[in-house]
Amino acid sequence: MEKFTTFKGIVCAVDRANIDTDALIPKEHLKSIKRTGFGPALFSDWRYNDDGSDNPAFALNQPKAAGASILVGRNNFGCGSSREHAVWAVAQQGFRVVIAPIEGDLPGFADIFRNNCAKNGVLTIQLDSAEVDQIFEMAAQDKPLEATVNLEDQKVTFSDVEFSFEVDPAVKDKLLQGLDDIAESLLSEADITRFEINHDAQMVNA
Repeated sequence: MEKFTTFKGIVCAVDRANIDTDALIPKEHLKSIKRTGFGPALFSDWRYNDDGSDNPAFALNQPKAAGASILVGRNNFGCGSSREHAVWAVAQQGFRVVIAPIEGDLPGFADIFRNNCAKNGVLTIQLDSAEVDQIFEMAAQDKPLEATVNLEDQKVTFSDVEFSFEVDPAVKDKLLQGLDDIAESLLSEADITRFEINHDAQMVNA
């Protein structure tokens, strides 16, 4: 998994709340047994017309969002099922960061989606509702909106405004080091091997 330090990218702002996993990747795209090739399926029901052509009204197809790598939505992003394919689609489309607001008792993200993002190298950032409103206002302009995300300092910066965000220390450490669950386990490979040798010896002598 690629290390995440300071990251600069273009924003794609999808102004909808409760974007569920079926919207992120509809069920007809879940037939593949591979973990690759899901990027074009992201938002496919909204992104494409019935004839398969791009829907120019959808945020991801607008010229100012070309090459976007920072996705911004409304609260409860990633709700619905636990399908990890939704995160694969987000990541394989090129998004490294997803931003959503905390609004009252409503979280920015569904827990399972947020955990799956961390395991796949995607940083989820929860900001205050007013701060996300401000991002949408900036994104509404006719030119690309660029932001810099500094995970070490926990800040996301636009041209003239900066927001701070909280992140779980364990998630932050794994993203900074570029460690998925398997890579993290391999850090203890020597201890695991030692345990297996001792365990096998105990079984033989039992």
